[in-house]
Amino acid sequence: MNRRLSPSWTLFILTGLNLFNYLDRNVLAAVLDPVQARFQLTDEQGGRLNTAFMLGYFITAPLFGYLGDRAARKWLIAVGIAVWSLGTLLTGFATSLAMILALRTIVGVGEASYASISPGWISDVFGSGKRNNALTIFYVAIPVGSALGYILGGQIAARWGWRYAFIWAGLPGLVLALSLLPFQEPSRGLAEGLQEHIRLPHLKDVRNIFRLADFHLLVWGYVAYTFAMGAFAFWGPSYLQRVHNLAKSSASLFLGAVLVVAGLIGTFAGGFVATAWRKRNRAAYALVLGCSTLAAVPSGVLTFVTGDTTVCMASLAATVFLLFLSTGPVNTLIVESVPVNLRSSAMASSIFMIHLFGDLWSSQIMGAPSDRWHSLQTAGLILPGALLIGAALWLALAWKTLRAVPGRVGVTESRVTIFSE
Repeated sequence: MNRRLSPSWTLFILTGLNLFNYLDRNVLAAVLDPVQARFQLTDEQGGRLNTAFMLGYFITAPLFGYLGDRAARKWLIAVGIAVWSLGTLLTGFATSLAMILALRTIVGVGEASYASISPGWISDVFGSGKRNNALTIFYVAIPVGSALGYILGGQIAARWGWRYAFIWAGLPGLVLALSLLPFQEPSRGLAEGLQEHIRLPHLKDVRNIFRLADFHLLVWGYVAYTFAMGAFAFWGPSYLQRVHNLAKSSASLFLGAVLVVAGLIGTFAGGFVATAWRKRNRAAYALVLGCSTLAAVPSGVLTFVTGDTTVCMASLAATVFLLFLSTGPVNTLIVESVPVNLRSSAMASSIFMIHLFGDLWSSQIMGAPSDRWHSLQTAGLILPGALLIGAALWLALAWKTLRAVPGRVGVTESRVTIFSE
């Protein structure tokens, strides 16, 4: 009989797997310049490689979200990890642009399964008082995994070539895909004591998510945020190489260090402070989102207008810290904004929207004016503008929450009801 994991071990394993999720996702950015040189790609074509990943990721997310609320989640997770790891590994053997595009799409499909399902699993073993802290720890994998993608990708490429960066990034996941299979997954609604009352959702229930006004403010703010984050994650190493003349390995190493230090501290600080603040202010999560993103706008502008390398690095680190304050609260709000039997669907719906309208095209949108103006630096000023839009939407959500009638269930209080039959 399968053993049941403790909440702590569940979080440890899922966070470790999430680390490889973001490592494999970001290794391409670390080796983008040699890939472009090998296949003679313009910046717009280089951006298309990220678009291919996003197509596989966001298009299949709704399917995995729906299955994640109805089927055995550990098998869906195992298949997802194996698929994205194999796609990453085979990218190291690509012989044409078409082949890389196809493989990056496959990586996106595998990661869609994991990203849609894992937060709901965590929410079923941690109650509302501990859920935000647990999800904050889970999403620490974003800065750490992304940093490892930059650092390891850049260092391996500098020593052995860009192909080996993909091969070594993809290999561990082929083994780790099996790590959850020996264990029993938690019942849906376990943390709320509702496991006996949970019914499997239907498609009409998923559609009802889009009737929730607060969900729209939350996710559209996340769209603007993701637009900016996705474009810079892709072009960041190239920006430092071209504008500030850093070596490829140095640019990747610096961005990796910033993500590890500023991203890690920001993620923990934002998550744990928001949890404590929410005990006194029901809009705390939304206020953390709006205020931190608004504060990142001026530092983001400075990153792209300064010609001083030291100032650029300092302002970039400050921007990363401020933006990662949102990581835990935004994902907690997503799973708490819907009935407990729709958590995977809510996460998948968010993934679909933030990538379709956010970073699916942002790397190409930034690449196109860079080609036209021959300036990646000028093109980068698009990104703080997107952050300003995201901050405005999240502050509107906070204002709406503060004005809501006490006792009303919205995105700042866990929604435990089940949509009616």
